[in-house]
Amino acid sequence: MPKRRAAKPKDKERGAAAEGGAAEAVAETKKKEIALFGKWSFQDVEVKDWGLKRYICLKPVFFPHSEGRHEHKRFGKASVSVVERLINNLMKPGRNAGKKSLATNIVKNAFEIIHLKTGRNPLQVLIEAVERAAPREETTRIAYGGIVYHQSVDVAPQRRIDLALRWLTEGARQASFNNPKTIDECLADEVIAAAQGDPKSYAIAKKDEVERIAMASR
Repeated sequence: MPKRRAAKPKDKERGAAAEGGAAEAVAETKKKEIALFGKWSFQDVEVKDWGLKRYICLKPVFFPHSEGRHEHKRFGKASVSVVERLINNLMKPGRNAGKKSLATNIVKNAFEIIHLKTGRNPLQVLIEAVERAAPREETTRIAYGGIVYHQSVDVAPQRRIDLALRWLTEGARQASFNNPKTIDECLADEVIAAAQGDPKSYAIAKKDEVERIAMASR
């Protein structure tokens, strides 16, 4: 049988160079990955609630600020990052009205605290909090022959997310009043408690109350 030709040093050098090039390409793709605030990855974040999956936007963004481009589009909120929607809910009439940079810093610091307390990606913790705090049933007022009564109805997915984010920020705002804890810490605690389904969470308590009233109005 003919003998195999031994690999030349040049061939070995070419193989090593190719491996080095592949490693550099992988490193470059990791560097180019868009992370929230330059730190939190969107890759492994998962929405488990199929009813909300279509309406929770997890498009990778470095800084969650869309400048209101969705305003004149019907159902445009579905294309806005869920983190930006949380920030917008913090800008309610009162101390933080219209101060988006302040609200963004509050959420940014709250994410750091969530990571320190849980050791997990704060984006995933926020998604779990929204899923657990979103009500599935509520009541509406129906007028019939001069009589007004309440009837239980299913909640639309978009409204479920709106209510969950509203209650998370309301709970944080109320907890920070007359309290030495900052609103950053209160928001982090509220999100963690809601993600765990803790009944002490303001958002979970509101959800249970709404669903209990709806159940009685079936």
